[in-house]
Amino acid sequence: MHTAGEPVRIIVSGWPSLSGPTLLDKRRDARERHDSLRRMLMEEPRGHPDMYGALLVEPDHPEAHLAVLFMHNEGYSTMCGHAVIALGRYAVDKGLVPATEPETVVNIQCPCGLVRAHVAVSDGRPGSVRFDSVPAFAFARDRLVETRDWGPVMLDIGYGGAFYAVLPADSIGLDVECSSVRDLTDAGEAIALATAEQIRLDHPDSPDLAFLYGTILTDGRDAWEEAPTRNVCIFAGRQVDRSPTGSGVTARLALQHARGLIRPGQQRLFRSVTGQDFTGEVAGETMAGRHRAIIARVGGRAYYTGRAQFDAEPDDPLREGFLLR
Repeated sequence: MHTAGEPVRIIVSGWPSLSGPTLLDKRRDARERHDSLRRMLMEEPRGHPDMYGALLVEPDHPEAHLAVLFMHNEGYSTMCGHAVIALGRYAVDKGLVPATEPETVVNIQCPCGLVRAHVAVSDGRPGSVRFDSVPAFAFARDRLVETRDWGPVMLDIGYGGAFYAVLPADSIGLDVECSSVRDLTDAGEAIALATAEQIRLDHPDSPDLAFLYGTILTDGRDAWEEAPTRNVCIFAGRQVDRSPTGSGVTARLALQHARGLIRPGQQRLFRSVTGQDFTGEVAGETMAGRHRAIIARVGGRAYYTGRAQFDAEPDDPLREGFLLR
């Protein structure tokens, strides 16, 4: 499937059983014992450097209809909004959750926690999907990070199921609409590496969640207005999200709320490099450990692109995949 142009390869069979009582344990087991399968399905020749995957596994949360592990070219993420939007539609289409009109709720256990997807249903067919996030918060604001190529950079760090460094592109002489994707990618990767080295992250639920996932470069339009605000997310090294980034929109909403720039119920549009939009709003306020937090509601639409079965011959020297940049 794809959501706003960002691929999501939903893996429904052929993966070995994962051990561990919790989803984070299963994520750790996938990384330690079966990572060759991730590389095979995400990397070339079956995938590409910007492929994204979702592995369906058994949930351990009592309210969850399904559980998922997210994967990409570099490893395993803790949250993925564009994949949640796709999985919400997929779950209704495949009868994993019985369809009810006008809306079907699909509870999806992600490594960061339980996410509730609200799937619009009309004449038995699912359409757009909105999800309610895990508690999202502003971890740090106006932090100075020293970079080799971009000098000192001022940024915020927001958590939306994953941690992101967030800053206006024009603060480093770039533009999310006009600058080349290569320049944006170079900057995003360099800033993420520098931030991860210089700022220690922590999360109240688990140390497995306390890592910087990527950089979000924005157009700087953080105050609420009806016009869309643009951003581009660079994650997992140099991977570029084609969608507005569901967990990134969540993190941006948490930062905007912390600065008093958006109120609960105000819906904004967040536009991606493909020109496609996600809706985003603050649905509620809560706490995440010591952090004042929000529940974000993010919406979009996913579409099918095909179905495939992949094989790996035992004598293929490239059976586990490779990447060329």
